[in-house]
Amino acid sequence: MEPIYSTEIKEIGPEVEAFLEEKYLILFEVGAPPELAEMSVLHDCSHMREEPPAPGDVLAIGEKEFRVTAVGEKAWKNVAELGHAVFVFNGAREAEMPGQICLEEGSTQGLAEAVKPGVRLEMRAGAGIGAARGGEDAARES
Repeated sequence: MEPIYSTEIKEIGPEVEAFLEEKYLILFEVGAPPELAEMSVLHDCSHMREEPPAPGDVLAIGEKEFRVTAVGEKAWKNVAELGHAVFVFNGAREAEMPGQICLEEGSTQGLAEAVKPGVRLEMRAGAGIGAARGGEDAARES
């Protein structure tokens, strides 16, 4: 099955780990201004479908997988136009900000080690809206 989105991590800003501790992962395409690059994962997108992801879809970061729980109304437009994504690991059923993509709540511990140059980030179709669950239920199934 064709992915929803596929990109490769190229560079890691020095503040990324601190943002991960706060359950945020911020992406910008390579070439972002330095003030944005320092808090971001810089990436090079190889595939993006026109339709946005939906609750129940999955974000894979290397071997780690997180189910999408909500997609803000402007999030996919930001990805398409700016190569910019804000992933929040909070399990929210509605994005607090229009540019956020919310993922199942869970530990981001160890994610800093997985987020490194050369690793692929990929969004794939999941089981659909009814399958979106945060926390322990989704973690048990992975």
